[in-house]
Amino acid sequence: MNESITVIKRNLAGEETWRYPGRLLTREGTRLVLEARFNRPDLPFMGVVLKTGDRFIETYYTDRWYNIFEIHDRDDDHLKGWYCNISRPAVLEADNRLSYVDLALDLWVASDGTQTVLDEGEYAALDLDAAGRAQARRALEELQLRFTRK
Repeated sequence: MNESITVIKRNLAGEETWRYPGRLLTREGTRLVLEARFNRPDLPFMGVVLKTGDRFIETYYTDRWYNIFEIHDRDDDHLKGWYCNISRPAVLEADNRLSYVDLALDLWVASDGTQTVLDEGEYAALDLDAAGRAQARRALEELQLRFTRK
C-alpha cells in the first residue's frame, strides 16, 4: 500500500491543531495503520525522550473512540511505549487526509506495561455532552483492558 497520507488532529470545535505526513501501511475494514515520524523537538515524557524522527506506527479506527500510537526510537527502533488518544472515530477525508477530534484524555502505556491516564483535568474542562463523556470513558476502559492482556 505505502501511499502518502496527511493526519489532521482537531480540537472539539473541529479546528485543526496539528498536521503531519505519514504513509498508509494497511487498511482493513474500519482499521487504518500508518507510519509517521515525530516532527517536534525532542521532548522528555514519562521516563523516555520522544525524539524528532522517532517512528510511530499509528492505528486509527473509523468506529472506535480512540487511536493508538506505537512509538519506536529513531536510533535503534526499540519500543518506547504506546500513546493512546481518546478521540472521536477517525474520518478518512478526500485527498488522502485522515482526521480525528481529540478529546484530551490519553493513556500512556510504557514498554513494561505500566499504564498512566493523562490529561484528566483538560478532559473535564471540555464542553462534551453526557453521551460523549460516556463514550470516552468506555474507550479508555477498553484500552486499559486491551493493554492489561498484552
